[in-house]
Amino acid sequence: MRIAEILRRKGSDVATVAPETTVRDLLRVLAEHNIGAVIVSADGTTIAGIVSERDVVRSLLAKGTGLLELPVAEIMTAAVHTCAPEDRVDGLRRTMTEHRIRHLPVVRDDKLVGIVSIGDVVKSAISELATERQHLVDYVQGRQY
Repeated sequence: MRIAEILRRKGSDVATVAPETTVRDLLRVLAEHNIGAVIVSADGTTIAGIVSERDVVRSLLAKGTGLLELPVAEIMTAAVHTCAPEDRVDGLRRTMTEHRIRHLPVVRDDKLVGIVSIGDVVKSAISELATERQHLVDYVQGRQY
């Protein structure tokens, strides 16, 4: 399965915040959208970084509650791994596992076109397994297509 298929099913909406957005406002965006990470982008299409709940928690320990008024640019991950719509999901699983990443922006022609989470990847794997199982059951039972 390709990343484009996941985006087709879930949609291509991506929550973004500007680099100067405060961590307090970031938390509001995460809560409003019920998501675990947002892309940091000045224009909504280029990627300056990514910031997740994990980044907030780790920074809170180091910086204390004053963190809430800091810009997300101070806690974001600037070296962002990305994928393309044409990439295969199995390669994405490896990337996410090896780098301990839960969210990957999807980019085409250097423009943000979506985001894929580990939940999306797991859901696609379950769907593929269910389809394969049904094909095997049909084969064993002698059903033809």
